[in-house]
Amino acid sequence: MASTLNPYLNFDANAREAMEFYQSVLGGDLVINTFGEYMPDAGDIADQVMHASLQTEAGYTIFASDTPPGMQSTPGTSITVSISGDETERLRGYWAGLTEGGTIEMPLEMQMWGDEYGSFTDRFGIPWMVNIAGPGQPG
Repeated sequence: MASTLNPYLNFDANAREAMEFYQSVLGGDLVINTFGEYMPDAGDIADQVMHASLQTEAGYTIFASDTPPGMQSTPGTSITVSISGDETERLRGYWAGLTEGGTIEMPLEMQMWGDEYGSFTDRFGIPWMVNIAGPGQPG
């Protein structure tokens, strides 16, 4: 198996909601495991996400978890999720869905390097970039 690099996002008790939202936009198969499944004495965090994996038809994989008590959660401070390629309509659709309820920093529009590009922070505080390769540009 080849190596892969995937974003692993941490949330403050709303990982399930975030991952279900990402699945509604990106499609694919979502598997969620809770703390309660692996820790019989999980108490208040039994229903929170210990590990979630979203594998999409486009080949994207996103991992996530809720931050357990005693650990700090600061969404969006050290990672940006980037989606790029030349499937214009698919990427515009992802943009439209993922920006719902979020904050657009740079609208998705043609840039000086010949691609459509935009950036936003989604409603869960996660920063994203979308780059649609222009004609003759690599994805």
